[in-house]
Amino acid sequence: MHYRILPILLIALLALSCKKKKVTEPEAPQTLQHGMLVLNEGLFQQNNATLGWFNFSDNSYTANFFEQKTNRSLGDTGNDMKRYGGKIYIIVNVSSTVEILDARTGNSISQISMIANGTPKQPRYIAFNGSKAYITCYDGYVDILDTASLSITNRIQVGANPEGLAVSNGKLFVANSGGLNFPNVDSTVSVIDLGNYQEITRIPVGKNPGAVQTDSNGDVYVISRGDYAGIPSRMHRINANTNAVAQSFSFDASSISRFNTNFLISYHDFNSGNNKIALFDPNTESIIYPEYIPTSGIQTLYGVYYSDITNRIYCLDAKNYTVTGQVHVFSPNGIFETSYNVGLNPTNILIYD
Repeated sequence: MHYRILPILLIALLALSCKKKKVTEPEAPQTLQHGMLVLNEGLFQQNNATLGWFNFSDNSYTANFFEQKTNRSLGDTGNDMKRYGGKIYIIVNVSSTVEILDARTGNSISQISMIANGTPKQPRYIAFNGSKAYITCYDGYVDILDTASLSITNRIQVGANPEGLAVSNGKLFVANSGGLNFPNVDSTVSVIDLGNYQEITRIPVGKNPGAVQTDSNGDVYVISRGDYAGIPSRMHRINANTNAVAQSFSFDASSISRFNTNFLISYHDFNSGNNKIALFDPNTESIIYPEYIPTSGIQTLYGVYYSDITNRIYCLDAKNYTVTGQVHVFSPNGIFETSYNVGLNPTNILIYD
């Protein structure tokens, strides 16, 4: 994740714009259907993360959906959002909170403060298994959240600044990035036994691991992001039975998303600004199409998601990090269909039929 601070000129322009007539936002729907929730990261330390609602019926966008539903702001740096059962879980990193919403209405159920002994935990990502949610925290722990009581029941120490995580073969695989110690980053994946919540081992995978994903066979894939310069970003496959790296790949990769039984492997080059989205087959362990999605209309690729509800691929575009972002929609065959204007640095979406 790359944070940019608003330049002085932009702040001045925003201040002047406050004197103009306020635009009335569309009213947030009572129930969520035929649309898309959009988590917008906002800018680091600007306290401007938002949760918006895009209505597919009339192409309207309710930018202040969360505020309408809760009468308060979302906070600083929205990092992750997932639906599990009847609830939506939103991870707000710098504010150190987890927002829990009713998945049918978007109304607030609870706000969990992620503070340990007076120090912010800085939560990053969330994954689920059974009645538990697992949340990586930048203070070097994974928090266990009971999804019934909505309380933190345990903390498991892992490596430095953990990021992505995934469950496979009764174990939790956690990428330890060490990103806050850059360039002296971590390079391991912690393996946690979900039976006793003990760390079994740490698997070396390369510098600065981030995204973690599983395939339909239970193998675990992790991306080590290198140093964004001389050390390239690479994907590795971990055998979930042996807890060892079984294969490393030579192509560039920034993130992994499930696309039926395949993966969409995305890559954004921060030096050149180039974007690429490839189609990867986990069964043959190979790239099927190196450029599956055309990216000429995408400025800064910030996320790729496939929805089996609409059978569409959604590419999130942060633009230049300081203006309204977009969601670009593609057919399952990789054909561009349309674009939606959303919020500042869109980082995650949830689709409703």
